[in-house]
Amino acid sequence: MANDSMEKINGLRERLLALRGHLDLDRKRSRIALIERESTLPNFWDDNTKAQAMLKEKTTLESSVNSYEKTLRGLDDAQVLFELAAEANDEDSAKEAEDSLGSLETEISKLELARMLSGEQDRSSCFMDINAGAGGTDSMDWAAMLMRMYTRYCETKGWKVEINDAVDGEEAGFKNVSLRIEGEFAYGYLKAEVGVHRLVRISPFDANARRQTAFASVDVYPEVDDTIKIDIPEKDYELKFIRGGGAGGQKVNKTSSTAQLRHLPTNILITCQTERSQSANKDMAFKILRARLYELELKKREAEQAAAEAQKKDISFGSQIRSYVLAPYRMVKDLRTGVETGNVDAVLDGTLDEFVTAQLMGVKNPNRNAPE
Repeated sequence: MANDSMEKINGLRERLLALRGHLDLDRKRSRIALIERESTLPNFWDDNTKAQAMLKEKTTLESSVNSYEKTLRGLDDAQVLFELAAEANDEDSAKEAEDSLGSLETEISKLELARMLSGEQDRSSCFMDINAGAGGTDSMDWAAMLMRMYTRYCETKGWKVEINDAVDGEEAGFKNVSLRIEGEFAYGYLKAEVGVHRLVRISPFDANARRQTAFASVDVYPEVDDTIKIDIPEKDYELKFIRGGGAGGQKVNKTSSTAQLRHLPTNILITCQTERSQSANKDMAFKILRARLYELELKKREAEQAAAEAQKKDISFGSQIRSYVLAPYRMVKDLRTGVETGNVDAVLDGTLDEFVTAQLMGVKNPNRNAPE
């Protein structure tokens, strides 16, 4: 047992040390020291917004560094305890050290995930678009089910969700719905959900109770803050105000203050009716457009652009990233990673971490091209 435990400690230590460079700990420590020095200067609070942003950055950096150092100390302590237990033939101490390895492995897994969430905008809030695809009324109902699933998932993360725009389906659900999700790392996590989602079930809209397949697509793009300048010339957009409509209940404005913004070069159309004034809706529409344009620019620069576009394809058969089967059996399976579960109700109620983490960590399904 002792040899096995020491091998496990050594394996965990190798994983942790491999993260040191990727987590850029030396740069983070230098940045923390710089912010600490600047915070002591008499003019530090002259720009209150900048000062608060720097202190928030310092807290985030310290959390990353402290998590790494605490985990490394935990491994050192476990190793010393094992060595002492072996010398004294102390089974209780050996068990105590063994029990600590589970939590240490969990912490290392969190650090490995943090490495995958180190992108330029991963920490940002984001916007999410859900669009019904093939499947008629079932696909529109499926879009509403996905909105609920992601809303519940965001609640577990402590993120705030608002409906920016929604277009009702003729009988049920949504043709499309646009959400704003506010919270730290919202984009970093939810970017793993981009793609086509397939639902298989006995349709509640079929008088003959036949099994139906429905599709909906999910797209996610980061909210761009004021530090990133994106110029939108007046000649490149059309802005008009219309009477609000669609789903969304009390949060959707029914007056003529709804802002509709079209970006002419890309034909991106943004509709915002959440706010209570023309000015506020206009500002939110431009914020969403800047986020969309920023995401387009990122895709141009990223080597994964081709793969990301191939993921989307048509919102129909053969292009899904994940299948949610409610009949004839019950199973949710991610076709990219191979992660699956029979607890469909939990997934539709927002239990998504297993799927999201596997995608962010780059887990590959060895049977990706095999028929389902």
